[in-house]
Amino acid sequence: MLFGCNVLSIRSSGTVAETCQYSLRTEAKSDFSKLQVQPARTVTVNCSRFQHPKFILLGQPTCFVELDMSTLKLMRAIRVSEFGAPSVLKLCTDIPVPSPGLKQVLIRVHACGVNPVETYIRSGSYARKPNLPYTPGSDVSGVIEAVGEGVRLLRAGDRVFTTGTVTGGYTEYTVASEDGVHKLPDSLDFKQGAAIGIPYFTAYRALFHKAHAKAGETVLIHGASGGVGIAACQIARAFGLKVLGTAGTPEGMKLVLSNGAHLAFNHRDKDYLEKIKAATDHQGVNVIIEMLSNVNLSNDLQLLDFGGRVIIVGCRGPVEINPRDTMIKESSIIGVALFFATKEETSECAAALFAGLEAGWLKPVIGPEYTLDKAAQAHEDIINSPGASGKMILMM
Repeated sequence: MLFGCNVLSIRSSGTVAETCQYSLRTEAKSDFSKLQVQPARTVTVNCSRFQHPKFILLGQPTCFVELDMSTLKLMRAIRVSEFGAPSVLKLCTDIPVPSPGLKQVLIRVHACGVNPVETYIRSGSYARKPNLPYTPGSDVSGVIEAVGEGVRLLRAGDRVFTTGTVTGGYTEYTVASEDGVHKLPDSLDFKQGAAIGIPYFTAYRALFHKAHAKAGETVLIHGASGGVGIAACQIARAFGLKVLGTAGTPEGMKLVLSNGAHLAFNHRDKDYLEKIKAATDHQGVNVIIEMLSNVNLSNDLQLLDFGGRVIIVGCRGPVEINPRDTMIKESSIIGVALFFATKEETSECAAALFAGLEAGWLKPVIGPEYTLDKAAQAHEDIINSPGASGKMILMM
């Protein structure tokens, strides 16, 4: 039998002489509880703290299950039961609202950012795969509905944004760990709050934890009109770097210039690489933040100054380079993955970004907006659109 509920009450038949043996399995088919029910007795199990909302009861047919409907609260959520094309993103309307555990909070989601990495995970091509089924999304903004035991700095009613969730972000309610939840300033709306997490934390990590960029250096943001690109432009300009950015449309170039770039280039122009070299007096740039390394990496190496660093933020496939290009200028190619940031690095990033919010230079730019039922279309568009223009978000 398959159930979706917050509470299971399992009661044995009064005619059974011996103890009944039961197992509860999640949809991921991993045992989470072994139960023993005495004759004519009831055992109640709180299921709301588990990520998988549906459970299978295995055991003797002489027992039955009662659902405590008084505690049942349902929500809409996107669920992925198999890896594949965007069509595997299914809208479900009967998912139980989760409950926060130790040092966790329950957030009523108003908006959720859509990130390219979520399309890689959904397709099954990403190195780290979640257990199926799962709900995608990590960058939500909303209002805290409830707090779990041990939460010290947050309370119900707080406006917040997240840098990660426990139960996924493409949903009306999500559970997140307290250390991944940050208060949303009154100066930002929920749409902007959903655009902070991965884009700004990734941009800061790429620039300073990996590239070790310094004021006075020149940075090229290769693909600067998307969420991470705009964040990188704003941060780099605020920290004293000369900022060059590329985009794929005239509108994207205007967006890049209005968000911190000193110069913008259309990467669809045949001679745009020569224009970038000329802008640096043919000396080259010190740092490149690269969003599409499978297309641009070989050219990036030609654009670097001596000791230059290419920081890989995005990649959609293999690429061939000549290693001699790194030897000539003693340049470096460095990958960045926000998942590996230490607690200290995350705290440093948060402090810098909150300073940006207070100073006014951190201003997330919102791009295409989709309702929750259009999540599949959002995944199509974020990969196949001709040019990015701000942060893509889902509205609940």
